Amino acid sequence: MLNRKQKIHIALLLPLLLAFGFFWSMGSEERARHRAQLEEQNRIEGIQEIRQKISQALAPYLLHNQLIPEINLVLDRGSQPYQVTYTIDEDLQDEAEQLLKSYKPDYGALVIMDATTGAVRAMASFEKGKPSADNLALRGTYPAASIFKIVTATAALDRYKLSPDTLVMYNGANHTLYRQNVLYTKVNRWTREITLKEAFARSINTVFGRLTFEHMEPKDIEEYAIRFGFNKPIASDLPFDTGFTEIPQEKSFHLAEMVSGYNKITKMSPVQGAMIAGSVAATGVMRVPYIVESLKNSAGKIIWKPEPVTAAVTMTGQGAERLKELMEATITQGTSRKSFRALVRDKKFRELELGGKTGSLHGDNPKGKVDWFVGYAIGGENDKLAIGAITVNRDYWTVKSSYLAQSLFKKHFKDQFSLQNQKFFNASLDHGQQ
Repeated sequence: MLNRKQKIHIALLLPLLLAFGFFWSMGSEERARHRAQLEEQNRIEGIQEIRQKISQALAPYLLHNQLIPEINLVLDRGSQPYQVTYTIDEDLQDEAEQLLKSYKPDYGALVIMDATTGAVRAMASFEKGKPSADNLALRGTYPAASIFKIVTATAALDRYKLSPDTLVMYNGANHTLYRQNVLYTKVNRWTREITLKEAFARSINTVFGRLTFEHMEPKDIEEYAIRFGFNKPIASDLPFDTGFTEIPQEKSFHLAEMVSGYNKITKMSPVQGAMIAGSVAATGVMRVPYIVESLKNSAGKIIWKPEPVTAAVTMTGQGAERLKELMEATITQGTSRKSFRALVRDKKFRELELGGKTGSLHGDNPKGKVDWFVGYAIGGENDKLAIGAITVNRDYWTVKSSYLAQSLFKKHFKDQFSLQNQKFFNASLDHGQQ
């Protein structure tokens, strides 16, 4: 008979023995793959642990728009001071700050990140009459509005393999949402038919309610919402608010409101907006954003350089290509066409791949009409820039967020494409002289 102490030892050892036996029951290739997965998991956990420490040290300053040159951290040996190098592109940062100061919305925030790595290239915040206000770019108190249509469209395109040209029938106006137009499918003389691509580009609410009812389940929306960063923690050196939403478990008018972004419950930050757009540009890979490029000790030795970390795979590569069609249509023929018209028509930027989504809704914190733009620009040499832009105005517009975004894209890619066009011009001259 085993005594109590022996039974406890066996109970503790049994899971380890079972795991050991399972590991050695694998083939050599499976064991190698399992080891690689564990190593990758350990690598990511190590990066996230350091980023959380950096975030705690930087939070009091980043929340007040300050990039301090030195922080104290406990890494290997007690608390020590470390010199901080940031990922910020000074030209883009200056441009972002000047745009907000020039147009003076009541509230405004801009976040620009490298979609491939997650490095934040610019982060600007503005509140009229308060030069020392909090960093609005990190706050997740803004209604996501029609930006959530990206989640809904991705579920349809990625999981159910719908096409950008899939037709949806609907009744009602373009930017309203009424119960009878969503819950009832009676076809009458006012019923219209529209492609998913055009409905996304023009941000037609009822279409996204009907699309969900006809092709998807609430659990699909929930899964893709989590993939895009809603309702889950994200370990970053940026102390930003993660997004929040409530997803009904049955097909109801409340679900239609949520999938079309026609509600104030779903909220997000400009940082998450840049992450969402970045995942489309990066073929479905959403990177964790970071702002610290390196840490140096007192001897000037680099003791920390971050590596890209994947927050989620939001969609397959095929799904991303379909979604790009929708987001490009927003730029060329949809709600952002006026803001981007000059950039799209400028021959210097003919190689630039652009996509985006707008959203607008009245918000309560801060109060006013929220105007969103999240989007991406893809240039040469794998240069993929993503942006989350927001302005909030109480009475009247001073500038559209989509216009701010195109100004920043133009600023970033101007030198790159000017150089390319100059090379093309010189090559043409050389060819003509032969």
